[in-house]
Amino acid sequence: MVLGDLSRKITNALRSLNSATVIDEEVLDDMLKEIVRALIESDVQVKLIQTMRTNIKDKIKFGDASSGINKRKQIQKTVFEELCKLIDPGIEPWKPTKNQPNIIMFVGLQGSGKTTTCTKLAYYYQTRGWKTCLVCADTFRAGAFDQLKQNATKARIPYYGSYTEIDPAVIARNGVDQFKDEGFEIIIVDTSGRHKQEDSLFEEMLQVSRAVNPDNVIFVMDASIGQACEGQARAFKDKVDVGAVIITKLDGHAKGGGALSAVAATKSPVVFIGTGEHIDDLEQFKTRSFVSKLLGMGDMQGLIERVNEMELEESSGRMMDRIRSGIFTMRDMYEQFMNIQKLGPIGQVMNMIPGLGSDFLGKSGEDASKKRLNGFMVMMRSMTDEELDSNSVNKLFRTQASRIQRVAIGSGVDPREVEELLNQYKKFAEVVKKMGGVKNLLNGNPGKVSQQQMTKLNSSMAKMIDPRMLAQMGGMGGLQNMMKNFAGAGNMDMGDIASMMSSMGMGQGMGQGGNLPSNVKKMMKKKGGR
Repeated sequence: MVLGDLSRKITNALRSLNSATVIDEEVLDDMLKEIVRALIESDVQVKLIQTMRTNIKDKIKFGDASSGINKRKQIQKTVFEELCKLIDPGIEPWKPTKNQPNIIMFVGLQGSGKTTTCTKLAYYYQTRGWKTCLVCADTFRAGAFDQLKQNATKARIPYYGSYTEIDPAVIARNGVDQFKDEGFEIIIVDTSGRHKQEDSLFEEMLQVSRAVNPDNVIFVMDASIGQACEGQARAFKDKVDVGAVIITKLDGHAKGGGALSAVAATKSPVVFIGTGEHIDDLEQFKTRSFVSKLLGMGDMQGLIERVNEMELEESSGRMMDRIRSGIFTMRDMYEQFMNIQKLGPIGQVMNMIPGLGSDFLGKSGEDASKKRLNGFMVMMRSMTDEELDSNSVNKLFRTQASRIQRVAIGSGVDPREVEELLNQYKKFAEVVKKMGGVKNLLNGNPGKVSQQQMTKLNSSMAKMIDPRMLAQMGGMGGLQNMMKNFAGAGNMDMGDIASMMSSMGMGQGMGQGGNLPSNVKKMMKKKGGR
């Protein structure tokens, strides 16, 4: 997760409240000390931290007669609100308008990842139904146009640039005019990188701005410079009307907290954050959602919004009817794997689910999950329609073993991997069918589900989850909370079920004990397991 170390330290500080018998001023001071230390290590300005600490102390009154539970909730809520204030400038960012050209101009420091971020933003809007394009007006850096062309080609985004024209203002104007005539909605103009001391490059930036008259100017900055971001952001804002900020490399630097708070001090809203090298590693930044994930509380609302953006409703309705009837086929599971991929990087989805901590998968775990998910899908693509649509596919493969061999050869895998896919399908199909049998769970009345029904469902789910993953969720209690959040956030739909599949480790090697501790693997081998 972004700022995983900061998240871990603040979450541990808040957990100290749960272990305290009595919540008094001493407990509060100890908790604040840990939070302050974590923020200082993340390069947040000391002055901002002091203000936050004072505000928290002022809002928590120990003279009233409220119970310990209420006092814990009050402290947690106050910490949440003050962290939001720390990184929220309180300014609503500009939003593009559909069916008309929206010109976005990128400016930023050299080496901040500006050109890559241009492509990421174009791809972000493209996947949401906008007609996007890129214009390279960077004539200062050698290879800038080649880089943008390569990125755009890979993402299948139209681009414009020139190897012969040396005036960036002319290139920008020509490119914007061409894409306007062609009816593009999001036109992103990339400019040369610069530093605040370079007056000549600032003048060039102003010329490009006057040539294209952008609707929004986005300043791209590198999180690794920490609180120094404030000086750079102010310098750019003094020269050109910066309407928003994108902070890059937040996944790899401990100073990201300092960068976020420093930008907020300039009253420039952060609209996106870069969370990795891949084209979809760009997250929309919403203060409350970000802080919620930072504190390990998840972001169910954000997850539901992401599901809705993917427009899964049409297929969801059909599949929900099938599940209520007790039908869940291999083809249905394939569609859910597709939904998981549409939701974006698995790590981002996991952070939105309460109870799944910031380091739940880790980078290697996420890569392994993605690889495994793709492997399962390749195997399913090697199956016949009869196999994909059968409601008793395990029986079909068990009675005709040659089917396993045929699928293995067709997908280029070992027959044991096909058996593992069948085991995964069997486990998940059992749970999904049981969910369909729980009255009110999937029809918008989760509050009417009895405690006995939920207990049975949770027990079934616990059996198919890797024991170590279940422990990280907080055991059965954590699993129950996760299910309550899914059901309580609105009607559970197929996007939620896809996310649940992801969170339960589909593609994590459970069938072979892939992430189990070594002593458990040895036990499995002694009992005849692989």
